[in-house]
Amino acid sequence: MRWQDRKRSSNVEDRRGQGGGSIFGGSSSSGGGFNLPTGKLGGGLGLVVILVLAMLFGGGDCLGGLLGGTPGGDSGIVIPSFDNSEQRAQPTYELPVVGDEVDVNNDDMLVDFLSVVLAETEETWSSIFAQLGRTYKPPTLVVYDNSTQSACGTGTSETGPFYCPADQKVYIDVSFFRDLAANYRASGDFAIAYVLAHEVGHHVQYLLGITQQIEQQRGRISQTDMNRLTVRLELQADYLAGVWAHDADQENLLTPGDLEEAMTATAAIGDDRLQKQAQGYVVPDSFTHGTSAQRTNWFMKGYRIGSLAEWDTFSPPYDQLFMPAYALYSVPTR
Repeated sequence: MRWQDRKRSSNVEDRRGQGGGSIFGGSSSSGGGFNLPTGKLGGGLGLVVILVLAMLFGGGDCLGGLLGGTPGGDSGIVIPSFDNSEQRAQPTYELPVVGDEVDVNNDDMLVDFLSVVLAETEETWSSIFAQLGRTYKPPTLVVYDNSTQSACGTGTSETGPFYCPADQKVYIDVSFFRDLAANYRASGDFAIAYVLAHEVGHHVQYLLGITQQIEQQRGRISQTDMNRLTVRLELQADYLAGVWAHDADQENLLTPGDLEEAMTATAAIGDDRLQKQAQGYVVPDSFTHGTSAQRTNWFMKGYRIGSLAEWDTFSPPYDQLFMPAYALYSVPTR
């Protein structure tokens, strides 16, 4: 990805070297994130755990009535319809041949790169929200090491990146990307960019009222059904990350291999792959993020469409979230 000469975001809070726990204690409860148990935890790999929606924080109105949203199939979630969104250009596939690869062992470079990606997401979502007659309020990115406080609880290196609706901030421990590369073989600057774009996608979901609707279902439905809602939420965030990737392509930021890096990351963190690695078998009813194939294809669908026109992951029947019509791209297996 070409990034060295791009604008940096001012919405970055660098807490590296500060440490410290949370006044809330316990672990973080957030609006979506990654949790990749690594060797440093001992005991080998575990399941990805979504730390999702422990409370309603207000704000972020539902646009269903205003924009003609339709009930989300059997999920009961109302998704705003953006079929009349401005048509966005299709990817050109004429990519630059040189990039500025990020060294995940260089924390300063890593934070600098994340600042650039955040700025690019701000441009994308400000433009899309403007088309809807709204103003986009970007999240703050908090980078830290070891542990830090959030309005949702304690973020630690074991928590993984997460979005906290209570303070509208994305939290990332810089060591996460080393773990992702070393333990899941998902490396490259666009794998890093995908992770941040996914968390920003959760912020977009919060601003548009999706997150709040899901939380309202907590306690009203079974745990299996709640897990299925969180899968839909995560796949939608993957789609939104793909929408940003589309814009990055249009800006000629992508270099050969970037999309493959992102696809390798989406495939590496699928529930089926992680459960298979951890215990040798899968338990689909316990999935909270989606399979490797689902995550890869919803990301690539967002990249291909480049708008919110087909972002609805809540209307399709659950067993059709990965239909042949969506199976446009192969899933990396390395």
